[in-house]
Amino acid sequence: METIRIETPLKSDELEQLAAGQKVLISGVIYTARDQAHKRLFNLIKEGKELPFDFKNQVIYYVGPTPAPENRVIGSAGPTTSGRMDEYTPLLIEKGLKGMIGKGNRKTPVVDAIKLNKAVYFAAIGGAGALISDCIIESSIIAFEELGTEAIRRLVVKDLPTIVAIDSKGNNLYEIGIENYLGKA
Repeated sequence: METIRIETPLKSDELEQLAAGQKVLISGVIYTARDQAHKRLFNLIKEGKELPFDFKNQVIYYVGPTPAPENRVIGSAGPTTSGRMDEYTPLLIEKGLKGMIGKGNRKTPVVDAIKLNKAVYFAAIGGAGALISDCIIESSIIAFEELGTEAIRRLVVKDLPTIVAIDSKGNNLYEIGIENYLGKA
């Protein structure tokens, strides 16, 4: 499979062409959010309050970057375990979120929301945070600054390397990989 380049905001027709296992380089604006930020976003939606950014066709990267060293935009920026956001993710997808970047498998309600709303879950390589940070060309905190590393940031990225882990049809690389390994495919 060839590596595909996509730009944000995401386009539904492009997402529908992506397949589990495909390598994708993402460029454009993405947002960061981890556990506490997700909980706050979820509560803002439930309370009918204004959100810090419009989710429509956007990407959230599950990352809590380290502080930026001198002469760098950001510190190490590796993915965190996505399952910790699963309780909140279906509602965010329902509100227009089209892409998520993290590591690890997702629960059934998230996969169902991905399929229903034609979203995509991308995996980034855990342990490669310093290398991933080279793809980040701008970083600014836009919400929940008091959360420190878990504050929501607006990032501008260029060729952020990912793999389609769950495509818009619900094909799940984590399941496909196990089946291929065990010889059941």
